[in-house]
Amino acid sequence: MGADCCATPEALPGAEHPHNMQNGSSLLSNGSHNSHPSKGKQAAIVAKPHKDYVQKREPYYHKRVELFEQYHQREVDKVAEAKQAASPIKVTLPDGAVQQGVAGVTTPMDVAKTLPKSVVKKAVVAKVKAASADDAITWDLLRPLETDCSLELCTFDDKTGKDTFWHSSSHILGQALELEFGVDLTIGPSIEEGFYYDCYLEDGRTLTDADKAAIEKRMQQVVKESQSFQRVVVTRDEALAMFQENKFKVEIISGLPQTATISLYRCGPMVDLCHGPHLPNTGYLKTQAVNNLSRAFWRADVNKDPLQRVYGITFPDKESMKDYQHRMEEAKKRDHRLLGTQQELFFFDRLSPGSCFFLPNGARVYNTLVEFIREVYWDYEYEEVVTPNIYNFDLWKTSGHAEHYKQNMFSFDIEKQEFGLKPMNCPGHCVIFASRARSYRELPLRLADFGVLHRNEYSGALQGLTRVRRFQQDDAHVFCRPDQIKPELHRFLQMLKVVYDTFGLHYKMALSTRPQEKLGDDAMWDQAEGALQGALDETGLEWEMNPGDGAFYGPKIDITVYDALMRKFQCATMQLDFQLPIRFNLQYQTETGHERPVMLHRAILGSVERMFAILTEHYAAKWPFWLSPRQVMVVPISEASLEYAQQVRLQLRKAKLHVDVDATDRKMQKKVREAQLAQYNYILVVGEQEMKEQTVNVRTRDMETHGMHSLKDLTAKLLEEHSSRSLVSAFKKSSGLHAHVGQPANQEPVAAAAVSAEAEQSDDHQLDKARVN
Repeated sequence: MGADCCATPEALPGAEHPHNMQNGSSLLSNGSHNSHPSKGKQAAIVAKPHKDYVQKREPYYHKRVELFEQYHQREVDKVAEAKQAASPIKVTLPDGAVQQGVAGVTTPMDVAKTLPKSVVKKAVVAKVKAASADDAITWDLLRPLETDCSLELCTFDDKTGKDTFWHSSSHILGQALELEFGVDLTIGPSIEEGFYYDCYLEDGRTLTDADKAAIEKRMQQVVKESQSFQRVVVTRDEALAMFQENKFKVEIISGLPQTATISLYRCGPMVDLCHGPHLPNTGYLKTQAVNNLSRAFWRADVNKDPLQRVYGITFPDKESMKDYQHRMEEAKKRDHRLLGTQQELFFFDRLSPGSCFFLPNGARVYNTLVEFIREVYWDYEYEEVVTPNIYNFDLWKTSGHAEHYKQNMFSFDIEKQEFGLKPMNCPGHCVIFASRARSYRELPLRLADFGVLHRNEYSGALQGLTRVRRFQQDDAHVFCRPDQIKPELHRFLQMLKVVYDTFGLHYKMALSTRPQEKLGDDAMWDQAEGALQGALDETGLEWEMNPGDGAFYGPKIDITVYDALMRKFQCATMQLDFQLPIRFNLQYQTETGHERPVMLHRAILGSVERMFAILTEHYAAKWPFWLSPRQVMVVPISEASLEYAQQVRLQLRKAKLHVDVDATDRKMQKKVREAQLAQYNYILVVGEQEMKEQTVNVRTRDMETHGMHSLKDLTAKLLEEHSSRSLVSAFKKSSGLHAHVGQPANQEPVAAAAVSAEAEQSDDHQLDKARVN
């Protein structure tokens, strides 16, 4: 068992979104005015220069190293004893080749050195599966192997390799923060693309963008020194003795059992709690940068100590860094918060933090998304229901929310009884199912709900449209018999393909199977997992297995979607639930008695707000015609043709298209250019000739002119483009999404910048938390 500088998801201070990497000041762009209770006291303290705090902490840093060297001698002695014992082990490589080794002496690096030099050069970490173990674990390249095992070497190109590379980088960042600013380190995990470290600065100090250069310079020095990563194992008491000057580390260690065995890692003067593994040395990092500075709170609790969060990115080569920086610059331009303001789509206000004000243009997009899903529901025979927003807390006690999720709910008293705003729809749908007797003949029962949901997110975690307090989901629950699970999974995957193909979004699927602590017997899980796996196999698409990552109440399919910059987000999910039907005592009548239904939780958009943000950035606000809030701009050449322009507008408006007229006295060329910049899909220029012939001159926002068209023919053409939900203009002969959104060619999927799988909880993860038994 080991403590960790990475901590656990519950310990991470605040939720993150890709754009936190881009602009730290935008953390409060959702109307939140976050402050720490002790802010006033801190402001009264005049902070000393950073170097004074470094000097103050130096004895602590030296003590850590001295203790580490004592503990490390034990590891050296163990290796010496193992050499004496010379117990042989067999190491099996992926190609089946077997190499001989010595237990407690031979390392993965020793094995790698017998392979081609290119393998040694690229390897960053190993996966080791002991002969007696069920699963492989990640292993330091310099850590001695202990028994017969299979060995796989991982490079930076592997997910495991990236995790290790960026986790090691966080330790280098931590060292820089200690030596430059005298901070107290808290946790520093790797994230989807990069890493961060949270630190505490005494006397209300904060870091600014001006400090980035000093951090980067210190990191470069650490890399140049090629400091070795060394590992030791200590007892709980030894760890407490080492970190007693750091109250955050003491809190982490104190939460472990007295008998816990804890691993520590050292690089240079920096020693930290960590489960590892790590790179052999800091020289593997060929290029590094500090991306952003933001704030967080210890344990994600605004009532606890305020922390400084520092984000970084590293790569094993300079070309990867150049590519990354290019993508980040493009991501800044596509930031949905920036584009939302430019296109007058939405805004936030301090009077209702985390609750979005959708302006008319934004409401057009929002409603179109909902209506699209409603059409899909009709095709796949879902029944929409409308359920209450407020429930007596008796419901939440039954569902488990009262015990395990109340801190994330808005609750209040009415006539001496406690009520709460619903954070999710599933308990209400259970009430619907239980409202009368059900027969097996009416299953599956598919209930869809666009009800407004509220979750009491911390103000510091609110982030644009991706992390809000008020939102709607394309939420649906299917109550079915066990033999209907597989057909329902097929329907879901078909729906998913229809929706994501329409948006032009690429996606990958993963099956998360039973965890160690689970509800229900193995036979039930075998049936459920078999149905999920069979449904995934029959799609013909690639999918991954996530062993042990299912919810305790059932396995699930997780879908990761990629946008035009190949950043990834989790939106859709399909979860099997054996838990809520038991808690609500749901049952249906069979020919021989009563049975309990299986409940399927599913969503495709996830929250409409989040999908709105993703699509805004995916299209760079160049919306496809069917989804566009600004579809047509009519430009009269002169005042003489203004009346005809208004007639054109009315006719297209009757066809349910969004049409505006530029009635200003500007020159025609200026009007056209302004309409193109405002991302109107079509600009229709009309003058005396067009009025006489009842035609329009068609231009598109990409500055192409398509000539004269009769108003009747144009209307038909636009309606066809709208109804087909095409991603390209009806006037373009070329097809494909890339021409529409400017997706980089030959780009491999990569993670969204600074999206932490641990720090950012998706909606389905919120569901998981809510149903803890």
